Amino acid sequence: MERWWHDAGIAAPRLIGCELVRTLRGRVRRGRIVETEAYLPDDPASHSFRGLTERNRAMFGPPATAYVYRIHQVLCFNVVTGPRGQGEAVLIRAVQPLEGEDLMARARAAATQGSRPPSGFGLTNGPGKLCQALSITPRHDGQALLDPDAAPGLRLEIRPAVAEIRTSPRIGISKGVELPLRFFEAGNPWVSPGRPSAP
Repeated sequence: MERWWHDAGIAAPRLIGCELVRTLRGRVRRGRIVETEAYLPDDPASHSFRGLTERNRAMFGPPATAYVYRIHQVLCFNVVTGPRGQGEAVLIRAVQPLEGEDLMARARAAATQGSRPPSGFGLTNGPGKLCQALSITPRHDGQALLDPDAAPGLRLEIRPAVAEIRTSPRIGISKGVELPLRFFEAGNPWVSPGRPSAP
């Protein structure tokens, strides 16, 4: 496995441009990662900061494992990095739909119980939104993402690194706010509304 997997701060920008592929009932939904956030072992905003628990167990697994958790009634999807037992991960904050956008819209409409169907950039420009659009569920927690037979219908496909990436402080946290650990593709309209950025 490539060396960048061993540090969330390096893996977070490297994952931009990679693709999440969800296959359900024979139909494919594909999204290109355009925004991430790194969470490190010594990071007070990280779920692993206080050690291993039943909730964050997947975060201490091997790299390229899924870590899925619920917050504010929505799910968030992370890619675990670092050696097994280290407790670090990259939150996937937004994806750009590449395939199955109509399926994503239906899944989001069903998840929001028939409220106005989401459309445009708002379809997948947030961590909860992309989990709804790709039908990511708690059963994906702890699954290997590079092995198509291990994760039920969900895999990560590595793509070439993206050249133009910007950084900013992370969003929606109260600790470690000042750390520039949010990464996103410059100029991509599918990035979530966020903070001022730097090259």
